[in-house]
Amino acid sequence: MIRRPRHRAEIERVLAHSPVCALLGPRQCGKTTLAREVVRGRKDVHVFDLETAAGRARLAAPELTLSSIEGLVVIDEIQRQPELFEVLRPLSDRPRNPARFLILGSASPDLVRRASESLAGRVGFVDLGGFDLTEIGARNLRRLWLRGGFPRSFLAPSEALSVRWRRDFVRTFLERDVPQLGIRISAEALRRFWMMIAHYHAQVWNGAEFARSLGVNEHTVRRYLDVLSGTFLVRQLPPWFENLSKRQYKAPKVYVRDSGLLHVLLGLGSWDELGAHPKLGASWEGFALEQVLALTSGVDAFFWGTHAGAELDLLLVHRGRRYGIEFKYGDAPAMTKSLHVALADLTLDRAWIVYPGSESYTVHDKVEVIPLGAVPERLAFMSGRAKPGRKRGAVQSNG
Repeated sequence: MIRRPRHRAEIERVLAHSPVCALLGPRQCGKTTLAREVVRGRKDVHVFDLETAAGRARLAAPELTLSSIEGLVVIDEIQRQPELFEVLRPLSDRPRNPARFLILGSASPDLVRRASESLAGRVGFVDLGGFDLTEIGARNLRRLWLRGGFPRSFLAPSEALSVRWRRDFVRTFLERDVPQLGIRISAEALRRFWMMIAHYHAQVWNGAEFARSLGVNEHTVRRYLDVLSGTFLVRQLPPWFENLSKRQYKAPKVYVRDSGLLHVLLGLGSWDELGAHPKLGASWEGFALEQVLALTSGVDAFFWGTHAGAELDLLLVHRGRRYGIEFKYGDAPAMTKSLHVALADLTLDRAWIVYPGSESYTVHDKVEVIPLGAVPERLAFMSGRAKPGRKRGAVQSNG
């Protein structure tokens, strides 16, 4: 089993200071397995799995059941019974807090509206995605990129079984999971929209264009986007704009968050097919972006672009300083005009170009080209583990 100590430590920190910890992420990303790791060896643990009829029956009278429990209470797939959020509010406010609650959900609090309203100030959030490079090692980079980070996809015995699992995941999500959230959207309409997102992956959102292609209005496609974002399957990376004498993008960029799902939506099942596809560079951008964001949880993240063509794939704002990252698929990326403009206009403190190679080298006084496997070391200062600096020399990464 691939353990996830970073996320487990985060959960422990939240539970030490908040009565409720919400572990959020897409279905099948490993939330239940991680919760089992957290409760292993603990006494007074009570688990309610709302995916099962027995689990739902045990919480048929939730206030009566939960008010008498002490210790750690784990509620899995809480979005199945959103009324529980209102029950947890008074339980979280009891003197001496006799219980802590670890709630697992596959939908964001904004999608399950009552969560943010009922538990404001009482809940700490931990986001969990698929496996990342720090968990499976840089030597598995290509496999992780092709298959994505969902455990059953990544660990499948063959590429064919991995593809089959992802196809089944897409079907189950559309036909079962969305209706269970009380969302009334045609499975076929949402499938077409999701496939369009895959083809527009790493591009700026244009609601009017999506609406025309699907034959619906912009409000409808915005709702589709919110559903996929709220279930952690699509990322909206917000734009950064400030008072410059340039027209800047003010709509988000959209990405399919898991590279394996992106590839199955594009009909790609092997490395050869991905390597020959026109979305290869965009796929690398989205994959590397997710790896960086997994390491910089809590850091403000944006993209920046102007209508004149200058663009920065990722802008990280940390303690008042600005850091830029460009993602390039190539053997030896060089300094670009876009990055020169971004350094000047955004007053970046440092910037990196992340590529799938194995060597690190400097291309500008403030810019270094690094392999994806070197990102954790370079960005360690954002989690308080080191100071920002520049490292030279080879870094092993199986690109």
